[in-house]
Amino acid sequence: VRIAKEVKEAGANMLRGGAYKPRTSPYAFQGLGTEGVLDLVKARDLTGLPIVSELMSVDKLDEFVKNVDIIQIGARNMQNFDLLKAVGRTKKPVMLKRGLCNTIEEWIMAAEYIMAEGNPNVIFCERGIRTFETYTRNTLDLAVIPIIKERTHLPIIIDPSHAAGDYKLIESLSLAAIAAGADGLIIEVHDEPENAWSDGAQSLKPSKFNDLVAKGKAIAHVIGRSLG
Repeated sequence: VRIAKEVKEAGANMLRGGAYKPRTSPYAFQGLGTEGVLDLVKARDLTGLPIVSELMSVDKLDEFVKNVDIIQIGARNMQNFDLLKAVGRTKKPVMLKRGLCNTIEEWIMAAEYIMAEGNPNVIFCERGIRTFETYTRNTLDLAVIPIIKERTHLPIIIDPSHAAGDYKLIESLSLAAIAAGADGLIIEVHDEPENAWSDGAQSLKPSKFNDLVAKGKAIAHVIGRSLG
């Protein structure tokens, strides 16, 4: 709730948090589950920020439809076709992340699975793809922005935090994404990143996030776009 209030004051217009977390290691923090969802609901009640969280399995769909404003389908589930069909049968907006090793065409077809079930409310989210490069966590593919806009009618947002894996790179990647025409950004924020249970290395402190939002809005104004 504290961080939600801080990011809202800085200009954020949604709050994303992973209550259920797909982790490479089974021993890593797996999220708080339903408790985490209810924490997000509390933050929404106190700030008015819509909440976004990742759905990992169909059996949790009712919980998400009831509590979450935007359902995130994560990179590892981009081609979980049963899950895509299930969220397609709802009217909840769906944020569809690109898979770690998937092509743009495969990503677009994953969105089609959702829309074919009757849900047109799909948002693409680029979070970097796996390449041979090891300096960054993933390689951020900003070329997807004009391609998605040419090939589809859907909005696209960029997640530089998961792409870079390093807080020092977030500002540069964010500003580049805005200049390239992104419709929004997901930025990890934590007031004590060194003590974060997950992804602390890629999290900005609230003051740095505030600075980034100001710079991002300035660029968006120059190119005549609004920034979410």
